[in-house]
Amino acid sequence: MNGQPMFHPFARVIHWLMAAMILAMLFIGAGMVSTVSEKHQWLVGIHKPLGIAVFVLALVRLGFRLTHPAPPLPADLPLWQKLAAHASHWLLYALMLAMPLIGWGMLSAGGYPVTLGAGLQLPAILPADATLFAWLRESHRYLAWLFFLTFLAHMGAALMHGLIRRDGVLRSMTGGGRD
Repeated sequence: MNGQPMFHPFARVIHWLMAAMILAMLFIGAGMVSTVSEKHQWLVGIHKPLGIAVFVLALVRLGFRLTHPAPPLPADLPLWQKLAAHASHWLLYALMLAMPLIGWGMLSAGGYPVTLGAGLQLPAILPADATLFAWLRESHRYLAWLFFLTFLAHMGAALMHGLIRRDGVLRSMTGGGRD
């Protein structure tokens, strides 16, 4: 599709950077909670600062998105697919913001520091409370599954646009080539 509107180059870079970071976070988190080996602390040491980086980049990305709208979806796309696309994008934004905040709150409630390396430690955002910690830990876990499923649906939709419909939607985020 010639003349297909493209996402701004900054939006494309931050999209792919965050996609890699979020996928890494999901797998690191799964590995972190499923091991009691010496790798546990190493994974935790990566997970915390990476989560805060995702949060900061999500704020930047959301601000940019609000001032630089996405290209329109193809006119012939069924309404239910347009609604699903918009809903899933906003769900991804919500999860990009909520997951790090819930993780930070969970650690605060558990009395654990959120360290970013080089001695930098974030302040607690919630009081220490074992019940709140347990509730937030379960919330973090279930929302991680929702995040992963939403991520997979997003990838599936992108592949559908690129390989089946070939309507330029995937190309608008990759920056070129043929769909």
